[in-house]
Amino acid sequence: MYPDFSVVLFCCCQFQNPHLPYRAGSQNQIRKFNSIIEEIGRINPQARQWLEGHPLDKWTLAYDGGNCVKMGSNEDPFSYAMELANSTSLTMVLVNTIKLKVLETIAEAGSDARVSSHDIASRLSISNLDAPDMLDRMLRLLATNSIVTCTEGIQNSKCVRLYGLTPVAKYFIPNEDGASLGPFMQLVQDKVFIDSWFELDDAVTKGGVPFDKAHGAHAFEYPSIDARFNEVFNKAMVNHTTIVMKEILKHYRGFDNLKHVVDVGGGLGITLNMIVSKHPEVKGINFDLPHVIQHAPSYQGIEHIGGDMFKEVPKGDAIFMKWILHDWSDDFCLKLLKNCYKALPENGKVIIVEAILPFLPDTSSSVKVTTYLDASMMTQNPGGKERTEDEFLALAKGGGFTGIRKECFVCNFWIMEFYK
Repeated sequence: MYPDFSVVLFCCCQFQNPHLPYRAGSQNQIRKFNSIIEEIGRINPQARQWLEGHPLDKWTLAYDGGNCVKMGSNEDPFSYAMELANSTSLTMVLVNTIKLKVLETIAEAGSDARVSSHDIASRLSISNLDAPDMLDRMLRLLATNSIVTCTEGIQNSKCVRLYGLTPVAKYFIPNEDGASLGPFMQLVQDKVFIDSWFELDDAVTKGGVPFDKAHGAHAFEYPSIDARFNEVFNKAMVNHTTIVMKEILKHYRGFDNLKHVVDVGGGLGITLNMIVSKHPEVKGINFDLPHVIQHAPSYQGIEHIGGDMFKEVPKGDAIFMKWILHDWSDDFCLKLLKNCYKALPENGKVIIVEAILPFLPDTSSSVKVTTYLDASMMTQNPGGKERTEDEFLALAKGGGFTGIRKECFVCNFWIMEFYK
């Protein structure tokens, strides 16, 4: 049962600025609420007992301007269902703030800056008179998802919302290497990928790959016939790789004492160039499809070779594969790993960078993002999927390797070694 309405009304009216909705949980609000509970105890002991049994961080209080006060659980299933039903709003608003360079504009104002939507529109030289209001609404949505901060301020004698950056937002702004997750976000939300999702139900009932159904070509063939998308894809991979590999090279020591490293599915050679730059004694071979290699820039100590990894893989002391196995079915992975086994010396190894799924899902961010990737693989590639540790071990042994060593965990990925 809810407490008596008059008691709830009394609680809400104690808050400052009662015209605004309050999400309970801040320390300041908790202190206010606790003092209110003390007062309630003198008015209605039963209501006080009820409130003390319902933690503040589970509740939202709102006052609608004098007509009605509502109080309900943030964990209400209907509210969560509605959040899911409207979840596209978050991803589309975020990708458009990236395109508009809104987050970059906030960053340029200073590390601890708090700026209004009017300031942002002015800095971006946007002439549309509706832009400040539209940007404010977009940023307010991001604030409810902890992507930006939001505080109250005064501008031109008016109360306004001021926005700042959270640690999460900074991943969507170019770092000191010029890399961010912005291009990756734009790839995931690109119409080419989005169109695939509309074919998923048909693929479930009738078979086939959603991407192929939507575009009439395999996901790895399509970029060769769509120059715009090829650029979007390559830019996303370059940025993602730059961020992830920088962290891997800080923690993984498996490149020490190697002489020849082959990067299978190495794209434009960004990954291998970072490895060779950190380990100049290493000679690298960047191996990928011919239409990919033709766009690869020249790097010192790296040879670009085009070919088909399911037919043959260049020889080396070690073979590196980042985000390759998850693109393919078990049968294709086994074919690839057997080719890798043949290309390695007796003490050789395959260095794998992949996410690992637990057998049973949980609600941690790490597992959530891996299940998102798994669903994406299902829509894009025939048999592509994220795998459990046992599934990786089965692949390793099926490819002729003795076992797996999990070396380190970086940026939600495991660096594993398949050894002979």
